[in-house]
Amino acid sequence: MTAMEVLDPEVDRARAIYRFGLDRLPKGKSDELYSNFVAFEKMFGDHKDIEDTLITKKRILYEGEVTNNPLDYDSWFDYLRLEESLGNKDKIREVYERAVSNIPPAEEKRYWKRYIYIWIMWALFEEIDADELEKARSVYRECLKVIPHRKFTFAKVWLMAAQFEIRRKNLKSARQIMGNAIGIAPKGKIFKKYIEFEMKLGNIDRCRILYEKFIEWDPSDCYAWLKYAEMEKSLHETDRVRSIYELAVSQPALDTPELLWTALLQFEIDENDFERTRQLYRSCSTGQSISRSGSATLSLKLDWAMPAARWSRCEGAEPYSRGRSTTSVLRLPNHRCGGLFWRHGWRRKQVSAFSVTLRPCTST
Repeated sequence: MTAMEVLDPEVDRARAIYRFGLDRLPKGKSDELYSNFVAFEKMFGDHKDIEDTLITKKRILYEGEVTNNPLDYDSWFDYLRLEESLGNKDKIREVYERAVSNIPPAEEKRYWKRYIYIWIMWALFEEIDADELEKARSVYRECLKVIPHRKFTFAKVWLMAAQFEIRRKNLKSARQIMGNAIGIAPKGKIFKKYIEFEMKLGNIDRCRILYEKFIEWDPSDCYAWLKYAEMEKSLHETDRVRSIYELAVSQPALDTPELLWTALLQFEIDENDFERTRQLYRSCSTGQSISRSGSATLSLKLDWAMPAARWSRCEGAEPYSRGRSTTSVLRLPNHRCGGLFWRHGWRRKQVSAFSVTLRPCTST
């Protein structure tokens, strides 16, 4: 029939018949028809007609792939990119809706990552390309409902939903989303962004509450302790800073304790409280509050030996003696060698200082 239509020549009618057949026939039985269609377009069609033919082929290919395996999210991505390049918003939404309806059967995060990115792409499409803000908000909301938060969560989705509201200048909704996030499925990244958000708005009391919730959720996270102390230090709340540091170093488990101790010691030096610093150093060097099994701890002892020597000549050698005994027990020759070099330099300074005080006797 198409050959007769071509000879008439009824080109448009022939093209319509080809497309009707390609839309109706299953993928496995349409290869020959498609080859004839391509040859037909090369003979009678222009550049645009040939492009439409190639697009039709791709659409048939992707449709077959997602029909055979609805959980093949890579094929859905290819299909969506094709439809977005064509710009038909209704068709794009239809494909997105079909794609997200295929929820991963296993509640393991590694199976959900590709799936969640389809939701994210959909939300961005509605906000940026389609300019349908309510639809974008609805997409974020539905995505958060689908995620099994008791098993795992995606901080990226929570934060993108909040940032969407911030772009709309809807701060109340943004705060509500991040509050729900730390209430339902807290993560360090969400705490950090929420605190950053409140800091930009100047809500110090809210930041304090969030830091307290942060360290209550994960007391071993030194980042939270340090940032909390830095915020109070910027507000010149000396007593608060000291309390935060002291509470932090008293925790039974910390991910990077040497950073906390360094910050605490530096804070006391900046406050010119040398006696408190000396006590803290002794506590550190005797292993009362920090493990002596790591090189970072040992470096901390050596780093704070020289300040102790400056404050009191008679006590200046004490940290070196402790450091030497510690390196001997732990069998860390490199650190022990470094400590000996520091001690040698300290002794030379003591001799030089003593020599300066001597005055030659003059005969009368």
